[in-house]
Amino acid sequence: MINWAGFIPAALLAALIPGASQLLGLSNAVRHGTACALAGVGGRLAAFVVLIGLVIAGLGTVLSASATALTVVKWVGVVYLGWIGLSCLRQAWRPPSAEATPAVPVRHGLRPLVVNEFLVALSNPKALLLFAALLPQFTGGSGSAAGAQIALLGGAYLGIELTVSLGYVVLGGVIGATGLSDGTRQKVDLGSGVCLVGLAGVLAVDEVFRT
Repeated sequence: MINWAGFIPAALLAALIPGASQLLGLSNAVRHGTACALAGVGGRLAAFVVLIGLVIAGLGTVLSASATALTVVKWVGVVYLGWIGLSCLRQAWRPPSAEATPAVPVRHGLRPLVVNEFLVALSNPKALLLFAALLPQFTGGSGSAAGAQIALLGGAYLGIELTVSLGYVVLGGVIGATGLSDGTRQKVDLGSGVCLVGLAGVLAVDEVFRT
């Protein structure tokens, strides 16, 4: 039997803690508007579906037990988070103007936002370890029964993640809709870039991933 009373608060706390994905969603909403940011969140949820599938298949446990595999995934995540952060910093270095402008749609369609959110979520080994550690402890069965329960818990977590993400995106959309000057937008890009590069650094030195 699934322990919903224990799972819901734990999942809500995990989703609420600001991380690379939530920060990226907020930044996308400020810069490009709510609709574009929500498309990006769709990419994140797709990545989480993949990770939950890996947990059901037992690969999360295998990865956790393999120091080499975990280290490889870790450094892929470090490099990608660092690259996204540096991209934000490059945006921030553009000369600002004094005019206030509303959020603007992405120039090359929604695909870049969706792909970025998907890859940020998929390349973060902590996300896989979170699912591998969080979901099984609230199940009450074994074998195929446990797999079905993990799938159900995973679906519930996706709903919680979407709800929390909507809060971040709506907040960013409201900020962007007020008409930000290029100077303010520059500060948003600068803050996002610094935080993402910082998260990459924290992941690089995290004790959990040392062999």
